[in-house]
Amino acid sequence: MSELLQVYTLCVLVLCLKMFAISCYQGFFRLRSHVFTNPEDAACFNRAAHTGELLQVVRASKAWANDLENIPLFFVIGGLCVVLVTSSEMTAGLFVGFTLARMAHTLLYLGGWQPWRTLAYAVGTVCLFGLGGLVACAMI
Repeated sequence: MSELLQVYTLCVLVLCLKMFAISCYQGFFRLRSHVFTNPEDAACFNRAAHTGELLQVVRASKAWANDLENIPLFFVIGGLCVVLVTSSEMTAGLFVGFTLARMAHTLLYLGGWQPWRTLAYAVGTVCLFGLGGLVACAMI
């Protein structure tokens, strides 16, 4: 297995675990506070269904939605970088940079810390554009 494929695989696994952790985070706050919006979930715990979500659950849902707008792009463009054998050092750096930026973005989103959240988002976006540029160069 190539070194670039190893870095890509590690980053994909970390990002998948991060997204799974957001789901666990939501479940933790729902269970801890016994606040459920689905009637069947509330009934399971002998509670009345709530009309609104907890703030922590809402923030985690928004972080999850933001991941769904960005991480699949990384999977595709990163996979193309591996297949096209782009510059290993630069590509690996962008893989790791994107992964760290997305992890920071999630933590900053959950904590409500601005402008740092936007900065983390911007770093991830720059990494995606960099990877896209490497793919484009490999096609020439």
